[in-house]
Amino acid sequence: MATSPDVLPAALAPPPAADLPIVPRRRPGRAAAAVLALLAVGLLLASVARNRAFQWDVVGRYLTSTAILQGLLLTLWLTAAVMVLGFALGTLLAAARLSGNPVLAALSRGYVWIFRAAPVLVQLLFWFNIGALYPTLSLGVPYGPELFSVRTVDLLGPTATAVVGLTLHEAAFAAEVVRAGILSVDQGQLEAAQSLGLRRARVLRRIVLPQAMRSIVPTAGNMLVGTLKGTSIVSVLAVHDLLFSAQLIYNQTYQVIPLLLVATLWYIAVTSVLSVGQSSVERYYARGAGRGDLPPTPLARLRAALAALAVPRRREAGR
Repeated sequence: MATSPDVLPAALAPPPAADLPIVPRRRPGRAAAAVLALLAVGLLLASVARNRAFQWDVVGRYLTSTAILQGLLLTLWLTAAVMVLGFALGTLLAAARLSGNPVLAALSRGYVWIFRAAPVLVQLLFWFNIGALYPTLSLGVPYGPELFSVRTVDLLGPTATAVVGLTLHEAAFAAEVVRAGILSVDQGQLEAAQSLGLRRARVLRRIVLPQAMRSIVPTAGNMLVGTLKGTSIVSVLAVHDLLFSAQLIYNQTYQVIPLLLVATLWYIAVTSVLSVGQSSVERYYARGAGRGDLPPTPLARLRAALAALAVPRRREAGR
């Protein structure tokens, strides 16, 4: 029986498209760039490890010293206090900016304008020398007796000055972050909530803020890391933070580079922990946006990278 030239036997017929292996496109340029980048990083790490001027033994000795750990605790406390107080004040400023009161909106706009324009170091030095303008702070009845008074120098020490100065500076930026997050919520949802007769406070708490946090959290996490590193500027006020503690040690031992590396390693460690926490918070507030929009955790990214490396090996073994 003759076979039609258009019909091939089953043994000679090509396999269905679904059974064909998907071969990724070869990218030799990408592979070469990756090899060169890894080579450069390896040479840099080898140079750092072999350079005796870094004095890694000194770094290891001071990394967990009492003075450094005390400075680290003060840095963490100062960062937490500034972020909490700054965002609390910033939320009030954002609410005033979005309110229908023109006076409150103008005051909020002016506050943000002034404190964003002035450098943070200038603000800290200004508050540190506020005693030159107001030697004493008093409270009393208007045009009547004075109840009590206190010297400004005794009230605002270096640590209190750092908290006040950094908080006022942080609140100006936090106000814009919160305002942008609130404006990102669809106006139609607010109108629907108002049509149901919900109170403004409940609408803000149950509808606006949970959705606004999707936009607020990434920027707030960036601000948190910036505040952590920005606290090092309080060393000019002799506040015993992490950097100032390192400076006190190397002023006595003259081991500048090792002590700066100690401070840098602690900043890197704390920033890494904060980044993991930020990723978890982002996933929490992104739940209602669909699972496809959930940002992967660092562990999930590591698993995906290992899986991507294992796929070519399995294909080679199958062949």
